[in-house]
Amino acid sequence: MAMKAKEIIEIIPSKEIFVGDSKAPVTLMEFGDYESEACAKANEVVKQLLEEYDGKIRFNYRHFPLTRIHQRSLKAAEASLGAAQEGKFWEMHNILFANRRSLGTTSLKLHSLEAGVNNKRFLDDLVNATYGWQVQGDLREGIDKGVKDVPAFFINGEMYTGKPTFEALSKVIDVALKQTKKKPAAKAKV
Repeated sequence: MAMKAKEIIEIIPSKEIFVGDSKAPVTLMEFGDYESEACAKANEVVKQLLEEYDGKIRFNYRHFPLTRIHQRSLKAAEASLGAAQEGKFWEMHNILFANRRSLGTTSLKLHSLEAGVNNKRFLDDLVNATYGWQVQGDLREGIDKGVKDVPAFFINGEMYTGKPTFEALSKVIDVALKQTKKKPAAKAKV
């Protein structure tokens, strides 16, 4: 009797999922939680920033589920990664924030359909925590970077400590853009 080889599935982790210009001089990264009201407000700010700084910033969302107060945030994070495997991360991301009070497993399946996810195993992947390790990896990285609460923003790798308003983040992004222009280009060897 021949043994069937187990299929190895490559999972796209959240640290590789960006929106915005891939060559943008400024990278905005957020550690967040899909059940958090503050993160939902910050998501609207990020949308404004992406529009205002089109071509100048790129955005990466990392998962930091506060499971002690948001019991459904972990599965919501896993659901976003499930959607990412079909290129639907950002659609799912925005749907999850818009429906942050409805993140039960059945609702997550419905949200995935709304996002355009076609995976017939989506619910099985959620139940079996297929993407759980990736979410835990984000959580560990956030802790290592000093994240204690959400939303937590980083601009070109530097932790931002102010309120995540459009005006405040714009000022920091403007400074980061000026700094990237000041860096001298590497001289070519003759």
